[in-house]
Amino acid sequence: MIIDIITIFPEMFYPVLGESIIKRAQEKGLVKINIHNLRDYSDDSNRRIDAPSYGGGGMVFKPGPVFKAVETILGRDADSKGKGPGRLRKILFTPKGKTLTQNKISNFLDFQRLVLIAPRYEGVDQRVHDFLIDEEISVGDYVLSGGELPAMVFADSLIRLIPGVVSDRESVKQESFQKNCLDFPHYTRPENFKGLKVPEVLLSGNHKKIEEWRKAQANKITRKQRPDLLK
Repeated sequence: MIIDIITIFPEMFYPVLGESIIKRAQEKGLVKINIHNLRDYSDDSNRRIDAPSYGGGGMVFKPGPVFKAVETILGRDADSKGKGPGRLRKILFTPKGKTLTQNKISNFLDFQRLVLIAPRYEGVDQRVHDFLIDEEISVGDYVLSGGELPAMVFADSLIRLIPGVVSDRESVKQESFQKNCLDFPHYTRPENFKGLKVPEVLLSGNHKKIEEWRKAQANKITRKQRPDLLK
């Protein structure tokens, strides 16, 4: 999978994308991440990529640099375009987008190339929404300073699902939000910490009872914390 990220703050991404699971995924050749500075695609002598919103308001990304960035990036690899469904998806992060969920993120595994656009200020010119991107995504009902953090969240949550990235596939299958349920409690050594003991069932070695306990606990936690998931 190839992930292209378009941003005006490329330095924000390197510490996150160069560590841990994402780093190992790149080293294994399971994903290739390219960071692109939107200012490199500006025709302005000062590399400006924004302008005031017509009718009043804050600054908005101009359509020209965004279109040019996407067209140039994809033009470098002609095979990434027009070769049938499921190959390419262009995504814009915005509070107006559809909320990202575990089920939704897994759907992006079907694509071979993703272009992620991280806006700033008041967002991007509406013509980018209407004629360039394929999907708008939000990471929650709140407003951030820009699309960089949502792009990182998206990349992290997706890459760890790519087969071969996480060595223990069962751990991925049993996480929160799988089957619309939160994760069950986890315990480790010591068995007794300041009088707080690990539940006996987890020490029993009875895998059937442990599985039943975990399912019951996951259901209990979900009903308390996120009853909306059970609907």
